[in-house]
Amino acid sequence: MADPIPSAPHRSNTDFFSDPLDSHPLWFKPALFLSPDFDSEAYISDLRTFVPFDTLRSELQSYLASLNHDLIDLINRDYADFVNLSTKLVDVDSAVVRMRAPLLELREKIDQFRGSVQGSLVALTNGLKQRSEAAEAREILELLLDTFHVVSKVEKLIKELPSVPADWSNGDVNLAEKNFISNGTTENGTNLRDTQSMLLERIASEMNRLKFYIAHAQNLPFIENMEKRIQGASLLLDASLGHCFVDGLEHRDANAIYNCLRAYAAVDNTRSAEELFQTTIVAPLIQKVIPHGASWADGKPSGDELENDYQQIKQCIQKDCKFLLEISFEENSGLHVFDFLANSILKEVLSAIQKGKPGAFSPGRPTEFLKNYKSSLEFLAHLEGYFPSRAAVSKFRAEAVYIEFMKQWNLGVYFSLRFQEIAGALDSVLAATSLVPVHNIPSGQGDSPDLTLKQSATLLECLESCWREDVVVLSYSDKFLRLSLQLLSRYSSWLSSGLAARKRGNTGSNPGCEWAISTVPDEFIYIIHDINCLHTRVCGDFLEHVLELLSSCSADILDHVKQSILHGGKALDALVPAIINTIVETLVEKSVEDLRQLKGITATYRMTNKPLPVRHSPYVSGVLRPLKVFLDGERASRYLKEDAKNELVLSAATEITGRYYELAADLVSVARRTETSLQRIRQGAQRRGGANADVLDHNVSDTDKICMQLFLDIQEYGRNLAVLGVDAANIKSYRSLWECVAPADRRSVINF
Repeated sequence: MADPIPSAPHRSNTDFFSDPLDSHPLWFKPALFLSPDFDSEAYISDLRTFVPFDTLRSELQSYLASLNHDLIDLINRDYADFVNLSTKLVDVDSAVVRMRAPLLELREKIDQFRGSVQGSLVALTNGLKQRSEAAEAREILELLLDTFHVVSKVEKLIKELPSVPADWSNGDVNLAEKNFISNGTTENGTNLRDTQSMLLERIASEMNRLKFYIAHAQNLPFIENMEKRIQGASLLLDASLGHCFVDGLEHRDANAIYNCLRAYAAVDNTRSAEELFQTTIVAPLIQKVIPHGASWADGKPSGDELENDYQQIKQCIQKDCKFLLEISFEENSGLHVFDFLANSILKEVLSAIQKGKPGAFSPGRPTEFLKNYKSSLEFLAHLEGYFPSRAAVSKFRAEAVYIEFMKQWNLGVYFSLRFQEIAGALDSVLAATSLVPVHNIPSGQGDSPDLTLKQSATLLECLESCWREDVVVLSYSDKFLRLSLQLLSRYSSWLSSGLAARKRGNTGSNPGCEWAISTVPDEFIYIIHDINCLHTRVCGDFLEHVLELLSSCSADILDHVKQSILHGGKALDALVPAIINTIVETLVEKSVEDLRQLKGITATYRMTNKPLPVRHSPYVSGVLRPLKVFLDGERASRYLKEDAKNELVLSAATEITGRYYELAADLVSVARRTETSLQRIRQGAQRRGGANADVLDHNVSDTDKICMQLFLDIQEYGRNLAVLGVDAANIKSYRSLWECVAPADRRSVINF
């Protein structure tokens, strides 16, 4: 037995005057070495920031020595078991050989069993494949046999049909006389047409079955050899079915028609039935209503109007086509695949209009075009009334002929023509170089609800034209709404541009504003009156009419329409203050012409011996004359509302008073400066001459006389303002003027 590994000399866990052997600094954490993501370089670089390299190395060596010591202790503790391990592993190779033999035998058996199973699987797969191929061959053979039997059966049934359509076109006959054999029996008195249609339905059913077989047996020599027989049988079936269907339509035999339609549906040939109905029944009826082609000369067409034609067509449908429609709409009949209204009636109507009355689709005559369009929509709604369900109506609207019919009505061109007509009428009136009064302005007194200018009346007419019954198209209501808003905007732009040009004093590069330069203040009253009327009409009756026309729309859409029209009306009303300002500016300029006579006061009292004035100047009575004449005029009395009149008077009075104050203050300032200069000159002369300087102190100066005259003038001016209903004391510039010229003892209180 080997000796144990000598261990290092053991010391006590603690030495005198030292720390325990297994103690470590706080910064040294051995547990980090066991972490799966431990990185020695990162660990050392982190510690080197605050631990010297020598200290770190010393600590690591100490920890290594401790680990070695622990390892030796572990080995010595289990040393006996470690040495006995070698004795327990004797003859391991022999044991392995003994264990390998049965394993190899087992593997060989498994391989043999796997090969046997694989062989059986291959044999089974081949057998299944052969069985599948045999089944497919049998199916094809059965399919070919069934095809042959069906072809033979169809040919046999076709032979039972009369060889000439005239043999059975007369309705009820004796079958025995015709030698007609059906199912081995002969019945006397049976309706031949019904029996014929039933036989055709049976043949059609067999033909449908034959088509199914052919679709599943394509490109087979047997089928190719039978192709001529199949085509011949199909042609005979189509011809016989067509004759029987036409005969049933002519005699209105409901049973025969029903059977024929089921036959057409069985062979998926609905188009032929629809075309036969169109050419046999519908076309002659429409030809009488809307002549075209060879009968054009005899038809004597009366214009391109369609309303009367549609009424006659409705009567024809009710009288001669309704019986077939009722059959095709019969519940659970399986005839819903037919659409005689679209592919027979509407198709023939469209063709007749295109050939007989092509001008009906022309938007070049908007009024007739819209009338025909609305009549056509009413006609389509009448046709939709025959359908038993909404799904059928939706299918009708999705038909190609319906879409083609609606494409004939070029509503885009129609709206463009209406746009040019309506917008052009307003533009031509707004292009006038002056305001044009209407000819029928009422001569009565008081407020008038009528428009006074042709420009305003034309705007209202254009707005109403957009929504007249003979103009508007509801499907284009968004475009007509936009046109209405554009008309309002055009009128507002016309007014605002003219007012801006008048303020500049020239039209500049904006033609169409000449009217504003030549317009007198009284004529602007017409504009204010018309704007008030337009605002009332647009936001009242006009808005209600539009909302009534669009009542079928959602509440959200109606609210947007209402807000947009109200916005257009408010935009018109917002122009009134600017027009009032224009009137005020014109009146103020006229008043300022009289105010300029203020300068004569200086010449009156400067270097003269005139006494203090005792009455106002003559010019005062003319300052407010333009405003008074304007207010007393017939137009202002009749068309200008009280609130607008008060606003205009106050604005004009404020502006005139401001100008008055500027001129008077400048006059007083100049007079006082001149008085001061003259006084200094006199005092110098008196000192040189030895005269008494106190002689002039008791005399009234020229400036005082001028101020007194101005004071008397503004008192009279204030009284004139009061006559117009304006309190002068409430005007800031008047108070400033009063303080400027009033005597010192009267400046605090304004009274006349």
